[in-house]
Amino acid sequence: MQRRDVWHWLGLAVLLGACHSPGRYGHSARYAPLGDETDAARGAQSYDALAPKGTSEGIQGKRISAFGVVKARREGKGGASYVTLSVRRLEPRNLCETADEDSCRVTVGEREHSVVHAHVRLESEDDIGKKSVAAGSLLRIVGVVADEVDADDGSPVIRATYYRHWPRDYYATSLAGPATP
Repeated sequence: MQRRDVWHWLGLAVLLGACHSPGRYGHSARYAPLGDETDAARGAQSYDALAPKGTSEGIQGKRISAFGVVKARREGKGGASYVTLSVRRLEPRNLCETADEDSCRVTVGEREHSVVHAHVRLESEDDIGKKSVAAGSLLRIVGVVADEVDADDGSPVIRATYYRHWPRDYYATSLAGPATP
């Protein structure tokens, strides 16, 4: 190998080492959607801007995107889970413990804007186990507002076509810092 080739490969290795992937749980200073998430959310409107205080009037059938902290999860119809979400705003910057982006956590607002319910078909790693969707998890859902409301509280129900999940301690809230159980 020639000396010029060694420098070429060394430079390439340094460049690749400098690249940072936020990974599944979004370890970056700003929110980084996954590839399939970008496609799924294309054309969806932000739920927290559309329906403050949990009303479903005028939004039925609309494609929405929402971030919410799971308040409850139970078995739903047809193998889906039925989750109750405390809708939160996505913060423009993620909280980071250090200058290293690996310490950054996706960050949502501390304040609940409304409550929604969603039918979500969970992947196996999010359905069962230590990191499964449970009270305290964060979900981003994309879906359509159904023509039904929750029987207990009258809040809108969303039929999720896409979701992204952060277990407890894998995201942060704007005031509290890293989410805790």
